[in-house]
Amino acid sequence: MATFAVTYSYSNSTSASRDAVRPSHVEFLKAQFDGGRLLKSGPFGPEEAPGALLIITGDSTADVEALMDQDPFQQAGLIEERTVRQWNIFFGAESSGQPAASAAAAPSAAAAPSATQN
Repeated sequence: MATFAVTYSYSNSTSASRDAVRPSHVEFLKAQFDGGRLLKSGPFGPEEAPGALLIITGDSTADVEALMDQDPFQQAGLIEERTVRQWNIFFGAESSGQPAASAAAAPSAAAAPSATQN
């Protein structure tokens, strides 16, 4: 399975509604975590626009979208914008269950900017 970064953006005007739906949203996410599909998740910090980042495993973008369509926040219309992007983990891949990237896939030293170029 591939790994996907899912972002949620919320409107400030839906705060009270999110509070009301949050218990079922958390229950849904806990079930995905317990089932191994949700690897990490959490809201953005208090100085950020309201939203969340979720790291999900799936067979495809469509698979992850179908799963996240079941989120009570999505079903209640509380997510202003959702993105689903495949995320190719390079560092830390071993701990995510994803194989480490090969040396051939690593950026070359020639492609990386040097400190003197900044």
